Amino acid sequence: MNNLYFLDACSLIAVFADEEGAENVIKIIQDAVDEKITLKINQVNLLEVYYYLCRAYGQNEANKAINKIKEYPIEINVGMNESVFNEAGRIKPKYKIPLGDSIAIAECIINNGTLVTSDHDDFSIFEKESLAKIFWFR
Repeated sequence: MNNLYFLDACSLIAVFADEEGAENVIKIIQDAVDEKITLKINQVNLLEVYYYLCRAYGQNEANKAINKIKEYPIEINVGMNESVFNEAGRIKPKYKIPLGDSIAIAECIINNGTLVTSDHDDFSIFEKESLAKIFWFR
């Protein structure tokens, strides 16, 4: 079993907005704390979390949340290597998904990781076509 997980923006939003399934994301984060898994997020996906939190709760609360996220054992991938860049660029038009989602799934495909998400509309096809492993938190 591969122990590399990538967070989609919706996973962290669920935690900070106390949405359904948040407890499943918290369990994944705890697994990273316990060093059972490696947990990563691309900076673009973290930006999606930040702007959602700014819009929903204001900049001060969003800043507090981002600082809290940085305390977790979550590696933030700044930018992307050429393989992820090319894969995200290929995925975006083919599957007609948002740019951030194309980056998240490209990270998983290139690195043989598992995506933590609840976004069935954008990601079900990747699981169906056996292109990526998905952990559905709700």
